[in-house]
Amino acid sequence: MSSSRYAFSIKPQEAILILITMFWGGTFLAVQYAVTLSDPFFFVGLRFATAAVAVALISLKTLRGLTMKEFKAGVAIGVSIAMGYSLQTWGLQTIPSSKSAFITAMYVPLVPLLQWLCLGRMPGLMSCVGIVLAFIGLIFLAGPGDNLLAMGPGEIITLIGAVAIAAEIILISAWAGKVDVKRVTVVQLATASIVAFIAMVPAGESVPPMSTGLVVVALGLGIFSAIIQVTMNWAQRSVSPTRATVIYTGEPVWAGIFGRLAGERLPLLALLGAAFIVVGVLVSELKLKKKRREAADLTLE
Repeated sequence: MSSSRYAFSIKPQEAILILITMFWGGTFLAVQYAVTLSDPFFFVGLRFATAAVAVALISLKTLRGLTMKEFKAGVAIGVSIAMGYSLQTWGLQTIPSSKSAFITAMYVPLVPLLQWLCLGRMPGLMSCVGIVLAFIGLIFLAGPGDNLLAMGPGEIITLIGAVAIAAEIILISAWAGKVDVKRVTVVQLATASIVAFIAMVPAGESVPPMSTGLVVVALGLGIFSAIIQVTMNWAQRSVSPTRATVIYTGEPVWAGIFGRLAGERLPLLALLGAAFIVVGVLVSELKLKKKRREAADLTLE
């Protein structure tokens, strides 16, 4: 006689990713404050320059063994990081942090879509359903006023940033286990900083006054970004992209909680859209492992 059950198990690496995700959700408010003191590309460049220095200081011995494969991996991931965070920061100039977080969460159902378009891996049925649900949620969340099909510049910019973050997840998974975590992290953070600083030129940005608030936020987020990137690179060596993206689903939820505590109030339709996005993310990525259990027949004597 056999029966089946569904079981969850959490690895230490997954538990750490959950904790990181909770704090990650709170960074949206900090970034929104930072863009009142600095233009987006300069702030992103300063943030990741701080992060690169922080990781480099604890990786001086291992940096000498940097290989060409690790350099290429770091540059590719760094470019996607720069694009994702810069566009997200840019969008935060015109939309609330909670809305930004839920739109950014679109990167999760976008991962299987990009894998199909770029790598030829057809997404499964549940991934397709999740993509549709998340897209419906995006329309509800981002549509200004009564025109649900019209998104403002801030929403569009943030959505493009979500595509870049999806590319980052795919690239990290592609090289996970094949490169040294610390060396690749230094290269990707330094690359993200350089790309953001270079983008200041076509964007017409100038270096802002270095106020205490800007320095504190940049240093704090820079160090936290270093922790995030090292943790992601380390954890995704043993955590599948599917499990990782399910965990990352908590980011916009925490951002919404922190945003509400700070006084942000999304309209009811936007909250409905946010719920659709979260459900879409879970549907597209959550997979339960079915375990079979053999039950012995008990004989009463």
